[in-house]
Amino acid sequence: MLGVSFSGPANVFCDNKSVVINSTVPESTLKRKHNAIAYHRVREAVAAGVLRIAFVFSKYNNADLLTKPMSGVALKSLIHNILW
Repeated sequence: MLGVSFSGPANVFCDNKSVVINSTVPESTLKRKHNAIAYHRVREAVAAGVLRIAFVFSKYNNADLLTKPMSGVALKSLIHNILW
């Protein structure tokens, strides 16, 4: 869609275990309708081998740098992970 080509599945890391389970295990039951609609597309992509969903602890999740307020130590750690 953006014109960036890649080989193999794209990695998606999240720090919520229930999201990982609901999107990777087809037998898991989604309790709310809006969750079922949102995860339907992700489950299809995982089954097709386009996405890989994995758990990562919050202190190692680089996306938190742009989405959550953080202390100075955690902020420096994530910036260091990106730059080095």
